[in-house]
Parts: sequence; C-alpha cells; structure tokens
Amino acid sequence: MLEYQQQFIQFALDLGVLRFGEFQLKSGRTSPYFFNTGLFNSGASLDQLGQFYAQTMINAGVEIDVLYGPAYKGIPLASTTAIAYSRLKTDLPFAFNRKEAKDHGEGGVLVGAPLQGKVWIIDDVITAGTSVRESVEIIRNAGATVAGVVIALDRQEKGQNELSAVQEVAAQFGIPVLSIISLANIIDYIALTEGDGEKLAIIHAYRQAYGI
Repeated sequence: MLEYQQQFIQFALDLGVLRFGEFQLKSGRTSPYFFNTGLFNSGASLDQLGQFYAQTMINAGVEIDVLYGPAYKGIPLASTTAIAYSRLKTDLPFAFNRKEAKDHGEGGVLVGAPLQGKVWIIDDVITAGTSVRESVEIIRNAGATVAGVVIALDRQEKGQNELSAVQEVAAQFGIPVLSIISLANIIDYIALTEGDGEKLAIIHAYRQAYGI
C-alpha cells in the first residue's frame, strides 16, 4: 500500500465516506463496510479527492489525452481530477455527457473538450458496470479510444459469477481499471492501525465468502 493510499483511507474515514458496521447492499449481502462517495460534498473535500485520482493515474504512468466523466457523478469527478492533474503534471482537457441530447445551441449529448485520442473514464465505483458500458459506446462513437477507467474503490467482490464487476469490465473491453484503493488496501490499513481484532476478522470472513 502506497502512502497516498493510506492518506486516502484516512481521508475517507474522517469524512464518514468509509464506515464500518453492518450495511445492506443492493445485492442482498450484508457488508461490514460501506463507501459513500456522495459525502465528498464540499469544495475542500472535492479538491482533495481530485488529487487522489490524479495521483493514481500519475503513479500508474498511463497516457491520457482527455478525461471523461459520465453523468452525473462522474462530472465533478472528471472536473476535479483535471484541475488536480494540471497542478501535479500537465493540463488536460475533459468532457462529460448529458443524460438527454440537447437540440439547440451546440446540441448533442457531449459537453466540453472533443473526445479524441486516449480517453480515460473517471467514475466513483463500478457495480453493475452500466455506466462504463454507456461511456465506452459514447467515446467510441466519437472516434476516440477508451484507454481505461479510474474509480475510487475496488470492492474486489464477486458479481453474478466468479468475476467482480471491475474484472468483467476489464475483460469485456480489454482496458485497465485503476482504483485509488481496494478492499485489500482497507484490510492492510486496519491491520496497520488497529492490529488483529474483531473488525479485521469480520472483514476477512466477508472477503472469504464473496471476494475474488
């Protein structure tokens, strides 16, 4: 686990974005932790969040021409990541889509920079992968290349089969999916800060049952 990943976990804990307890998921599973990116809801927290996204991409050494944020959650994420990336490395254009096509003004479903070259999708999490699939179609229809996806958390959890939603997206489109942190990082962080205990044992048991 890298230093910025430890910092991100503490950041998420401080804001209540990452919480531990018993949480009912849409899948019907009872998870021992919950991650709510909707709580990155202030100027300062969004500013810091963008720095973590940008750092993840810089650390991976990926090539980027345009950042793309799928409506709606991805719009502020792509915006703040572009700002942070400009501070840390270089200026990057970004774009996002509308849910409904506009029939006046500039028209269409896309707003922002033209989609061209290697486009990276910025999103919060991947659950069913629907948002990514829609984004891939939009980007490819614009004549650009989907270079990869960056998300905040990879739960590393099985979906309908033995693969996780992240693995399914990576396999279906042949693209890398980067994450600021993963469940493995959360486990390492708990072990580092709290040592072995009930919390760690419960999360290990959950991972044993549903992890990839």
